[in-house]
Amino acid sequence: MKKILFSVLILLGMVSYGFAQGGAQNYINRHMKTDPNFRNAVIAILAVDEKGNTIAEWNSEMPLLTASTMKTISTGVGMHVLGKDFKYKTQVAYTGNIKDGVLEGDVVIIGGGDPTLGSKDTIAFSIDSIFGIWTDAIKGAGITRVEGNVVVDDSYFVREQMPDSWSWGNFGASYGCAPSGLSFHENRQQFKLTAGKEVGDPVIVKAIYPHVPGLEVVNQMTTGEAGTGNRSAYYVQDMVCASQYAGTLAVDRKPVYETNSNRFPHLSCGFHFREHLVKNGIDVLAEIIDAKDYGCKAERNVVAETYSPELWKIVEVTNRISNNMYAETILKTIGKELTGSGSYDSSFVALERVLVDMGVNTTGFTQEDGSGLSRQNYVSPKFFCNYYDKMQESGIFAEFFNSLPVPGRPGTLKSVLKDADQKLKDRIHAKSGSLANVRCYAGYVQGSRKYGLVRFAILTNNFAVPTSTMMPKIEGFMKSLAQW
Repeated sequence: MKKILFSVLILLGMVSYGFAQGGAQNYINRHMKTDPNFRNAVIAILAVDEKGNTIAEWNSEMPLLTASTMKTISTGVGMHVLGKDFKYKTQVAYTGNIKDGVLEGDVVIIGGGDPTLGSKDTIAFSIDSIFGIWTDAIKGAGITRVEGNVVVDDSYFVREQMPDSWSWGNFGASYGCAPSGLSFHENRQQFKLTAGKEVGDPVIVKAIYPHVPGLEVVNQMTTGEAGTGNRSAYYVQDMVCASQYAGTLAVDRKPVYETNSNRFPHLSCGFHFREHLVKNGIDVLAEIIDAKDYGCKAERNVVAETYSPELWKIVEVTNRISNNMYAETILKTIGKELTGSGSYDSSFVALERVLVDMGVNTTGFTQEDGSGLSRQNYVSPKFFCNYYDKMQESGIFAEFFNSLPVPGRPGTLKSVLKDADQKLKDRIHAKSGSLANVRCYAGYVQGSRKYGLVRFAILTNNFAVPTSTMMPKIEGFMKSLAQW
């Protein structure tokens, strides 16, 4: 009798597990594999429960483009290596001698990679308060006049144009801002575009904020026909201090405000700090000098240090709103702190070494940036699930898990699963990723006690229809996981 009862219990357990497994797997089999939009695309899916049992699978070992799901790797490894309370440091120093309140030398801003410096994000400290601390320190050193220059040092990171695999069209876009050793205003710059009175007239291009000293904006924009809208394009690179606006703005359009990439944020930081010094009674008529081009090797006397918010707060913003520049900064910081070199090459090597140390099998993992903007990132669902498993063993897992967006809540998943009950949606914590013909989700689903925290990734690439056509069944798969 006991044997029969034991056998029945085992059978019931197997049926129960198979039933739960069948929900998500059956959804794939019945609704996705039979859909020509999915059959004609490249799809890779894996979901595993807390014990490592497969719940759903389709091409799970196939590496595909990740889009912004790559951020979960950069941010998670970043907190694992640096610690959740890591803070970026910015220093202000002076060189030379002070005589009767006059500095016969330079004021130097020494960047430490802080991506939030001058940011308008709610986690960032007000730039006026930071400039105020720096100014008070300059005054505290007895300086009332600066005869030298304001030198800006961004050498904390190797100055690189951007990841080699980013496309030219990403260079000037607001989402294409590269990290900097001395960032400012999230390395963005706003412009006002005003159409001319007649078709063919030049468009008036005016830089609003921040100012970039020495930047030459080549304006090739013209006024277009009524109804043609805004067809502007902005291009910038950091080999010379110049950029270009091209395209058209319709004659019937009101002025347009565009936010673009700023490749010279260190110069902007120096300029606006100089303005703040002057407003607060310190006489500074000096130039803004790039430390890279400055031959002066005089001793620096540090008078002030300011710090960023804790890393976990930066990670929360990075994943919630998908901030590319923050993600790239975190990746480069891993390389800088572990190897001493803040270059992309050193950072890729350092990050992969950390993954190996964590016990993550790196098969199916190819990384070319920190944010997922590159179309040369290739990661398999199996890698994602393995990585998420190891993250659960990390001391920063709670902060990492809570940084992932939730459907229906503020963030990139706010409009996902609109018609589902919020209690069900709250069980999903995942990062989305989107590029042209690419849509991905990866993260966790809070399952029952029996199945624990489910790890999953669904990567869809190369579909030939609008993303909106693919979304119902992508969301349907995630809903099937949450339901079981």
